[in-house]
Amino acid sequence: MSTKTTGAVIDEAGFRDGPFGGFAGDLRTVRILWRREMVRFLHNRARLVMGLAAPLLFLFVLGNGIGSTGGDLGLYQAFLFPGTLLMVVQGPAVAVGTVIMWDRQSGFLRQMLVAPVRRAAVLAGICLGGTTTGALYALPVLALAGAMGVPYHPRLLLVLGEITLLAFALTALGVSAAVCIRRPETFQIVSGLAMAPAVLLSGALFPVGGLQSWLGMVVRANPLSYGVDALRRTMPDPDPSAPTPAWFRAGPEWWGWAPPVLLELSLVVVPSLILLTLAGRRFSRID
Repeated sequence: MSTKTTGAVIDEAGFRDGPFGGFAGDLRTVRILWRREMVRFLHNRARLVMGLAAPLLFLFVLGNGIGSTGGDLGLYQAFLFPGTLLMVVQGPAVAVGTVIMWDRQSGFLRQMLVAPVRRAAVLAGICLGGTTTGALYALPVLALAGAMGVPYHPRLLLVLGEITLLAFALTALGVSAAVCIRRPETFQIVSGLAMAPAVLLSGALFPVGGLQSWLGMVVRANPLSYGVDALRRTMPDPDPSAPTPAWFRAGPEWWGWAPPVLLELSLVVVPSLILLTLAGRRFSRID
């Protein structure tokens, strides 16, 4: 979306001319920036298609290819499903960080920072917009659950809530990186180098239970591992009439103890909040 369109949206919402101050002003700022992200989402359908293409390619090609070997691996497509949801929401998170980079280059970020609003409200609005966009990206993929061998069940609503938390965590990570990195080219390289191994070592593509040596330590230290495991443990069993293989739900363990789902989600959200707090302090000094 162009700077002109963005400015029109903000003018219409009253970002420049409306009264700001206190908690009400912060809420209005959050709403305006959230709306900006929604307008960008609705007016860029090509971005939506491209964001879904690669994860769905993994799901249908890799999932069908390995699942066709038969046996327990026939459930691999259902196993891959939570990892695909993670890959879907990471795209919008990186995109939000990219928007901040280009806003800085165009001077639009400076216009937001000179407005009489708190910087935390600006960051909150950006993160809320990225979180909502990520959840909207995940919805069409979640609707394919039945085709992937995951039964339609009310528990999928809990999965949607967990996806939203993951989208927030990844958006906070993208925003934090964008606040600290000044060059768009550097941001693209750093985000690519950081996200690829983080997703690969999260259990999105292979079971992580029982991994030994350094690889198991890296998986246990990766917050995304707990997010993927929470999604997989919340989803209904692929075949309720047959026992689910042990490898299907094998996730990260601490000395033989599997953390509960709520603790796993907190291990994803809390580090993101810490990063966002640190980014907020840096954001208040941005030039």
